[in-house]
Amino acid sequence: MPCPFPNEINVHASEVDAESHTWLAASKMLNGADTIEHFRRSKIGLLAARTNPTVPRDSLRLINDWYNWLFAFDDAFCEGELMGHRASALARALPPLLEILDGRREPDAGDPFGLALHELLHRISQYATPAQVDRWRITVKEYLFAQIWEAANREADLIPTPDDYVLMRRITGATYTCFALIDAGGGYRLEAEEWHHPDVRTLSDLACDLIGWDNDLLSYAKERGNDKARHNLVTVLATHKALSLQDALHEVAQMHNDAIAAFLDRRAALEQWAPLPVRKYVRGLEHWVRGHIEFSLGSARYVHAWPDGTQWPQAV
Repeated sequence: MPCPFPNEINVHASEVDAESHTWLAASKMLNGADTIEHFRRSKIGLLAARTNPTVPRDSLRLINDWYNWLFAFDDAFCEGELMGHRASALARALPPLLEILDGRREPDAGDPFGLALHELLHRISQYATPAQVDRWRITVKEYLFAQIWEAANREADLIPTPDDYVLMRRITGATYTCFALIDAGGGYRLEAEEWHHPDVRTLSDLACDLIGWDNDLLSYAKERGNDKARHNLVTVLATHKALSLQDALHEVAQMHNDAIAAFLDRRAALEQWAPLPVRKYVRGLEHWVRGHIEFSLGSARYVHAWPDGTQWPQAV
């Protein structure tokens, strides 16, 4: 699969990853030594370093901690048997987190996710403008509510339609919560009219699609043994279009190629008007698309358990 975006890594990758993992282990969001070791081997710090290769060290550490929070939350709430398969239970768990995000509640001492979220909100507020913080808050709330949709699908044993899945995948993957930190982490800002410009929104959606679909290809083997990989584009296409596994993989790869072409076309249009902050943000999207692939190919979360005889094209 073509991926004509830069393959870079932050020079502070190793040291920041070690610090962030220590922070994560001390947060009590992970349950037991085995889970802590699993996260260490997953090398989530490489995702932060590859998707944010040019940000300063302190920004990278903050972004790395946020990514660790997301992965820990996903494992504990979204894929767990208690919350991940019961929409009502997950819905009841969200209000404290939403109130913490809005600054209306102090986290309970026994709530490690709330405590870590409160800390991250405070740290982001020190780096970002109020408008940037609000943008991040909104995307996090959307992500949290989208987990109820996934839990409802599991509860009803439902595989979503392709149209529904493509729409919701942009939200359920939490990618927009990370995009919301691109400019703040880089030490610049997009104005509201720039963030909402049709060219910027289209490029952000296309980058989000590419990341989500590539993740579905890379994580299918992991997910097929858990929850039937129902929230995976490979399964969605195979189910609703009656495709074989290999044909579904090829269709996802073609969707990737089409999205790359659309991204390049829209980027060319954007460059006719965009000021430097907007162009830097778009480069940040490109770093995310390529960096996510490079991270996934080296992470213990994704590189095992593919079915015998199945192939999918490597990114080039």
